[in-house]
Amino acid sequence: METPKQNKNNVIVKATVTNIDEIDISLSPRVNSLKPSKTVAISDQATALVQAGVPVIRLAAGEPDFDTPTVIAEAGINAIREGYTRYTPNAGTLELRQAICHKLKEENGISYTPDQIVVTNGAKQSITQAVLAVCAPGDEVIIPAPFWVSYPEMARLADATPVILPTSISDNFLLDPKLLESIITEKSRLLILCSPSNPTGSVYPKKLLEEIAQIVAKYPRLLVLSDEIYEHIIYAPATHTSFASLPGMWDRTLTVNGFSKAFAMTGWRLGYLAGPKHFVAACGKIQSQFTSGASSIAQKAAVAALGLGYAGGEAVSTMVKAFRERRDFLVKSFSEIDGVKISEPQGAFYLFIDLSSYYGREAEGFGIIEDSDSLCRYLLDKGQVAVVPGGAFGDDTCIRISYAASLSTLQAAVEKIKKALTHLSSHALV
Repeated sequence: METPKQNKNNVIVKATVTNIDEIDISLSPRVNSLKPSKTVAISDQATALVQAGVPVIRLAAGEPDFDTPTVIAEAGINAIREGYTRYTPNAGTLELRQAICHKLKEENGISYTPDQIVVTNGAKQSITQAVLAVCAPGDEVIIPAPFWVSYPEMARLADATPVILPTSISDNFLLDPKLLESIITEKSRLLILCSPSNPTGSVYPKKLLEEIAQIVAKYPRLLVLSDEIYEHIIYAPATHTSFASLPGMWDRTLTVNGFSKAFAMTGWRLGYLAGPKHFVAACGKIQSQFTSGASSIAQKAAVAALGLGYAGGEAVSTMVKAFRERRDFLVKSFSEIDGVKISEPQGAFYLFIDLSSYYGREAEGFGIIEDSDSLCRYLLDKGQVAVVPGGAFGDDTCIRISYAASLSTLQAAVEKIKKALTHLSSHALV
């Protein structure tokens, strides 16, 4: 409709006002196909409760509770003081890419040149760009479940189809090579592996990776994205093997890593991808039109992180020692609860436990526990502990507990969870 309006010369003019009902508010089908991150949603909900004065224990987010090591932080501060605050090359500074090449050679046994590395705003961006770079509409992305919540959504963002490959807690959530081969088709473009795993903490032994590599080698179109972000958070005797280091797999593998987890640098937002130049250049092209290069300050800090020594040196080993102590406490504590199934994590800082024996039970004032989602809502509402439902990771029998929290915090959380489950047990349906 039109309404009269006076301009600066007091002359009456007509201004067109559009009825809000006439605006097309539809969204892209690609965006509509995406699911929001359950991890982020629960973390935000828990934070809101804490801000409202509710004493919620937050064990949902995958974020180390340690401060960034001082040497790394100082490198970032010095970068600011020295005016190192301008754009860097799109793929990252040469200094950092050279340091990454050195790290990959010394620690992982894989050789790259700086033009085979792209530095990104977090490892999540590396994975997204890799999927977009290699997948065409209709391609299939094979994702073992339980999986990190973002993998299927990244595939959908590329108009590819996520193909979920189930695993079992009795097999420590490691994929069965025979099952893998049975689902490969002419449309299979990408296999995503995450070791150590989010959400299970499982670590793929070298022998199993070699079996997977033999299968991959049979299918020229199939690539592997190896997410190695948790490689340094690993508990002996488990050891980490980079998939690209296996015979014949260098040309087939896109290796993703970063600084968030091992170096407690989540807020610095820095990751990287290494692979054959053809694929890495494609990822760089996407980045050039998407975000451009990562933070110059974070990149200076990352160089300092890689200078701490093999596998992060003492700073990282101190954190890993604390994570292991927490893991041992949680495994022992939950093993004492009836009806709980556990696969002991060999890496990362997550416990993925099967609590499905409590499904079908009823809690007074809450209702029936139907699945992992309702169980997590119950634990948040009645137990005041925030954890993530396994359904978000492709396994509805489990919940994920992050033990990136102090031992005293975890002790308090276990008591709250035990109490809530006991109350639930006493209201079991007949």
